[in-house]
Amino acid sequence: MMHKTLPDSPHRRFSHSPLKDAFLSPQSPPFRLLSSVLCLLPIFLLSCGYQFAGVGQLPGDVQRVFVAVLENKTAETGIETILSNDLIQEFTRSGNPVARNRQGADAMLSGRIASLHIDTVSRRGTQSALSRRVVISVDLSLTDPSDNTLWSMNRVTESQVYDIVEGDKQATENSRRAAIRTLSKRLAETVHNRLTAGF
Repeated sequence: MMHKTLPDSPHRRFSHSPLKDAFLSPQSPPFRLLSSVLCLLPIFLLSCGYQFAGVGQLPGDVQRVFVAVLENKTAETGIETILSNDLIQEFTRSGNPVARNRQGADAMLSGRIASLHIDTVSRRGTQSALSRRVVISVDLSLTDPSDNTLWSMNRVTESQVYDIVEGDKQATENSRRAAIRTLSKRLAETVHNRLTAGF
């Protein structure tokens, strides 16, 4: 009886390829070259000014920042606490350590909520508003322990539209407060982006 010899499968032919084994060997020149390139790539990107997403470099070689409660120049009670907390969360989320007090920080971020105003975006007829927009502006500065200004920016402004619930003042007020909370988070992100831009 004759036995038919089956051809080797592609897996059998290449599973022990001498060329592949030599290339993948940790001691081979191609493997060591590839490892060196991968190790040096992050250093090259940073030296060219690239930053990894979520991490922003603060000016003046600042590593740890203290966020002071902002001064509230508006009639909106409690907004200074909301925005100050959102700034702390934004710095933390972006990988910048936040100090609990000024003594433990390289710099302090402080400032004021300069203005908050509301205007009408759309109407039904001439009397009834359908939606309004809340606009907040802040003035901020970053100072070192000797009170030298490392960075400052005035009138950082963001806005948020909210709906008017006709005939329901409480629902409209809840909508306005939700808009302020959303706006506060966006404003904190804008401040952090501008503070770390170019450094």
